[in-house]
Amino acid sequence: MTYFKITFIYLNKSVWEVIFLYYIQEADKPSSILNKLFNIFNIVKLQDNRIILPIGKKKMSDKKAEKLAKKVNHILTKMHCRKIVLSKKLKKEEQFVNELYSYNYNIVDGKWLFELLSEKVLDYIVNKKKLEKQEIQLSILVNDLSEVMLQTIKKLLQQYKKINIVTNHITKFKKVEDKMLEEQGIMIVVNNNKRRSLAKSQLILNVDFPSELINNYNIYEEAIIVNIRNNVKIKRKRFNGININNYEIKFEKMEQDNYNEIEKFSKKDLYEAQINQKQPFENMIRQIQKDKVEIEELIANNIKI
Repeated sequence: MTYFKITFIYLNKSVWEVIFLYYIQEADKPSSILNKLFNIFNIVKLQDNRIILPIGKKKMSDKKAEKLAKKVNHILTKMHCRKIVLSKKLKKEEQFVNELYSYNYNIVDGKWLFELLSEKVLDYIVNKKKLEKQEIQLSILVNDLSEVMLQTIKKLLQQYKKINIVTNHITKFKKVEDKMLEEQGIMIVVNNNKRRSLAKSQLILNVDFPSELINNYNIYEEAIIVNIRNNVKIKRKRFNGININNYEIKFEKMEQDNYNEIEKFSKKDLYEAQINQKQPFENMIRQIQKDKVEIEELIANNIKI
């Protein structure tokens, strides 16, 4: 019998959400005779809440990626599962990942958690680079303001003296600006001047600007940029700063859930997969504090910080 993880998440007094979650990974010993046979015949194994794929050290061919994705989709459809976590190796198999996306799966990638941890990310940078929050200019690039980011901005306003909101939706964010001034007595600057907005910003939190948009701005050449929702490449010739697209975390406790090969997965993916994203912001922050979640490293162009 195959067992799979069922996570019950409490939403309110009358509603429980049931989440089916599978972890997909490569075989533990790809060089073994049995796994070589599985590889030849593309046999997919099920073990507890894991799907184990017959792949070796070499990159998958497009044909094999398509075939394995089809088999994985067949299994997950039978189990009514739409949410999956891929191992670090499988996340590098672009064709396989794209095939799974074509089946409309929610592949946990740590991006949602990245946004939730924005304050900790900035603290990590400030401490590593020995910066003073009261002296640097922090710019936040955002068009689609989530509840998580709104609450994060409110907390950042209490720590940084110079905060600049850059957006294409000036009118919408002016309402946020007025609300902040009324509720907290704090004034923020909302603008979209491509020549001046980022020219003096030492620290940039890019929430959702894609590469083609952010490269239209005059960016401070030594800026540290943190890209939350999108992986961004800075193409400006004079830019000599740090462009961060990825991260890893550490925390005190990890629920094993019938599998013991955690090292095959990114810890940020494992942690994000277990968070109830529909609960209030403060509840999530309390859980993060309880689990002692911290930034372990930030990754900029394959350089770890």
